[in-house]
Amino acid sequence: MKRSPFDPDFETLPEIIPIFPLSGVLLLPGGRLPLNVFEPRYLAMTRDAIASDRLIGMVQPVEEPEGGAESPAPHKAGASVYDVGCAGRISAFSETEDGRVLITLSGLARFRVIEELEPKEGYRRVRADWSAWREDLQAAEETNGCIDRSRLLQALRGYFANTGLSGDWDAIEETPDERLVTSLAMICPFEPSEKQALLEAPDLSERARTMTAIMEMSTLSNGETGSGDLRH
Repeated sequence: MKRSPFDPDFETLPEIIPIFPLSGVLLLPGGRLPLNVFEPRYLAMTRDAIASDRLIGMVQPVEEPEGGAESPAPHKAGASVYDVGCAGRISAFSETEDGRVLITLSGLARFRVIEELEPKEGYRRVRADWSAWREDLQAAEETNGCIDRSRLLQALRGYFANTGLSGDWDAIEETPDERLVTSLAMICPFEPSEKQALLEAPDLSERARTMTAIMEMSTLSNGETGSGDLRH
């Protein structure tokens, strides 16, 4: 993963960041996430981010058990969120005639939510601890060969056959390990809890093993095996 010259250094990461809670949406360091922003509070968040450090934290809401959810604290604008998220830098944005803003977040580094602060113009903000993920901001060394690629691709064929997804297998075969694992983790329709497990995996090798297990379990639970063309 090559770093952009516009990315911040670890020492300059802010203590307070806005968060964008979206269930089932995953941003990973090195990944790129397009977002269509239209709610007034998130338009305000995007405007403020563009005017400052351009950082937004992507987090997932916690799935509360039925009947067991408590009311959120008075200062919270919504449901509780997972403690770990990933911040992205707005690397592209454009406005539409109907008032929406289209942005692309380039994944930078994971963070832990220390506490949630008072909302600003309706959007949520947290105090973030980056200390456990300093390496997310470092340019990755060559990673090919550190994952069980053949098992991952075998699991991928079964998973895509079961889910009806398709794509260009020649392109997949040529994609480097890190980009392949990051892209699949972000685009595959895994459950929110599975997405969170992939986010919190300590390194590429463990993320690949976790994703392989998720896909194999999905294939077994559906009672189907096989391969499919992958066009995406």
